[in-house]
Amino acid sequence: MNPESLRYTATHEWVAIDQTPSGAIATVGISDFAVQALTDLVFLQLPAVGARVEAGRPFGEVESVKAVNDLYSPVSGTVVEANSPLVNELEQISRDPFGAGWLIKVKLDGAAPADLLDYDAYRQQCASADH
Repeated sequence: MNPESLRYTATHEWVAIDQTPSGAIATVGISDFAVQALTDLVFLQLPAVGARVEAGRPFGEVESVKAVNDLYSPVSGTVVEANSPLVNELEQISRDPFGAGWLIKVKLDGAAPADLLDYDAYRQQCASADH
Protein backbone atom coordinates (compact mmCIF):
# COMPACT_ATOMS: atom_id res chain seq x y z
CA MET A 1 0.00 0.00 0.00
CA ASN A 2 1.13 3.50 -0.69
CA PRO A 3 1.55 5.31 2.67
CA GLU A 4 0.58 8.62 1.02
CA SER A 5 -2.89 7.30 0.13
CA LEU A 6 -3.72 6.01 3.63
CA ARG A 7 -5.43 7.67 6.60
CA TYR A 8 -3.88 7.63 10.07
CA THR A 9 -4.80 7.88 13.74
CA ALA A 10 -2.92 10.00 16.25
CA THR A 11 -1.90 6.67 17.86
CA HIS A 12 -0.04 5.54 14.68
CA GLU A 13 -2.49 3.08 13.14
CA TRP A 14 -3.18 3.35 9.41
CA VAL A 15 -6.29 2.43 7.47
CA ALA A 16 -7.05 1.78 3.81
CA ILE A 17 -10.72 1.56 2.84
CA ASP A 18 -11.85 -0.40 -0.22
CA GLN A 19 -15.40 -0.44 -1.53
CA THR A 20 -16.56 -3.99 -2.30
CA PRO A 21 -19.93 -5.30 -3.51
CA SER A 22 -20.70 -6.37 0.07
CA GLY A 23 -19.71 -3.00 1.63
CA ALA A 24 -16.64 -1.07 2.70
CA ILE A 25 -13.68 -3.10 3.98
CA ALA A 26 -10.94 -1.37 5.97
CA THR A 27 -7.44 -2.82 6.20
CA VAL A 28 -5.67 -1.70 9.39
CA GLY A 29 -2.00 -1.73 10.37
CA ILE A 30 0.59 0.27 12.28
CA SER A 31 2.85 2.84 10.66
CA ASP A 32 6.56 2.60 10.01
CA PHE A 33 6.99 5.42 12.57
CA ALA A 34 5.36 3.23 15.24
CA VAL A 35 7.42 0.18 14.26
CA GLN A 36 10.67 2.16 14.50
CA ALA A 37 9.66 3.64 17.87
CA LEU A 38 8.78 0.20 19.26
CA THR A 39 11.97 -1.47 17.94
CA ASP A 40 12.11 -5.24 18.54
CA LEU A 41 8.59 -6.71 18.64
CA VAL A 42 8.09 -9.74 20.88
CA PHE A 43 4.29 -10.27 21.08
CA LEU A 44 1.14 -9.45 19.14
CA GLN A 45 -2.49 -9.97 20.14
CA LEU A 46 -5.19 -9.64 17.47
CA PRO A 47 -8.98 -10.00 17.72
CA ALA A 48 -10.83 -13.03 16.41
CA VAL A 49 -12.82 -12.95 13.18
CA GLY A 50 -16.33 -11.81 14.05
CA ALA A 51 -15.20 -9.52 16.88
CA ARG A 52 -16.60 -5.99 16.94
CA VAL A 53 -14.19 -3.06 16.97
CA GLU A 54 -14.97 0.58 17.68
CA ALA A 55 -13.15 3.62 16.37
CA GLY A 56 -10.78 4.95 19.02
CA ARG A 57 -11.01 1.82 21.19
CA PRO A 58 -8.33 -0.88 21.66
CA PHE A 59 -8.62 -4.02 19.53
CA GLY A 60 -5.37 -5.74 20.48
CA GLU A 61 -1.86 -5.08 21.67
CA VAL A 62 1.71 -5.15 20.50
CA GLU A 63 4.65 -5.67 22.82
CA SER A 64 8.26 -4.78 22.18
CA VAL A 65 11.36 -5.10 24.31
CA LYS A 66 10.57 -1.50 25.38
CA ALA A 67 6.85 -1.50 26.21
CA VAL A 68 3.35 -2.91 25.73
CA ASN A 69 1.07 -0.75 23.58
CA ASP A 70 -2.63 -1.01 22.84
CA LEU A 71 -3.66 -1.08 19.18
CA TYR A 72 -6.55 1.32 18.51
CA SER A 73 -9.08 0.81 15.77
CA PRO A 74 -9.41 3.72 13.35
CA VAL A 75 -12.89 2.50 12.32
CA SER A 76 -15.99 0.76 13.72
CA GLY A 77 -17.24 -2.57 12.41
CA THR A 78 -16.76 -6.32 12.43
CA VAL A 79 -13.42 -8.08 11.97
CA VAL A 80 -13.63 -10.18 8.79
CA GLU A 81 -9.97 -11.22 8.72
CA ALA A 82 -7.01 -11.15 11.11
CA ASN A 83 -3.44 -11.55 9.87
CA SER A 84 -2.86 -14.41 12.34
CA PRO A 85 0.46 -15.60 10.84
CA LEU A 86 2.00 -12.34 12.10
CA VAL A 87 1.78 -13.63 15.67
CA ASN A 88 4.65 -16.00 14.83
CA GLU A 89 6.29 -13.75 12.21
CA LEU A 90 6.54 -10.39 13.97
CA GLU A 91 9.46 -9.34 11.76
CA GLN A 92 6.94 -9.08 8.90
CA ILE A 93 5.49 -5.97 10.60
CA SER A 94 8.93 -4.37 10.76
CA ARG A 95 9.85 -5.36 7.19
CA ASP A 96 6.59 -4.36 5.50
CA PRO A 97 4.26 -2.39 7.82
CA PHE A 98 2.17 -1.09 4.88
CA GLY A 99 1.92 -4.43 3.07
CA ALA A 100 2.35 -7.94 4.45
CA GLY A 101 2.39 -6.49 7.98
CA TRP A 102 -1.29 -5.45 7.96
CA LEU A 103 -3.14 -6.48 11.13
CA ILE A 104 -6.90 -6.79 10.58
CA LYS A 105 -9.63 -6.24 7.99
CA VAL A 106 -12.90 -4.75 9.17
CA LYS A 107 -16.30 -4.55 7.48
CA LEU A 108 -17.33 -0.98 8.26
CA ASP A 109 -20.47 0.09 10.06
CA GLY A 110 -21.07 3.35 8.20
CA ALA A 111 -18.39 5.83 7.20
CA ALA A 112 -14.86 6.17 8.55
CA PRO A 113 -14.41 8.84 11.23
CA ALA A 114 -13.79 12.33 9.86
CA ASP A 115 -10.88 12.96 12.24
CA LEU A 116 -8.45 10.53 10.58
CA LEU A 117 -5.25 12.25 9.46
CA ASP A 118 -4.02 12.39 5.89
CA TYR A 119 -0.38 11.56 5.14
CA ASP A 120 0.92 15.14 5.43
CA ALA A 121 -0.86 15.81 8.73
CA TYR A 122 0.38 12.49 10.12
CA ARG A 123 3.99 13.20 9.08
CA GLN A 124 3.76 16.63 10.77
CA GLN A 125 2.54 14.95 13.97
CA CYS A 126 5.44 12.47 13.83
CA ALA A 127 7.97 15.27 13.22
CA SER A 128 6.70 17.24 16.21
CA ALA A 129 6.87 14.09 18.38
CA ASP A 130 10.57 13.75 17.54
CA HIS A 131 11.37 17.09 19.19
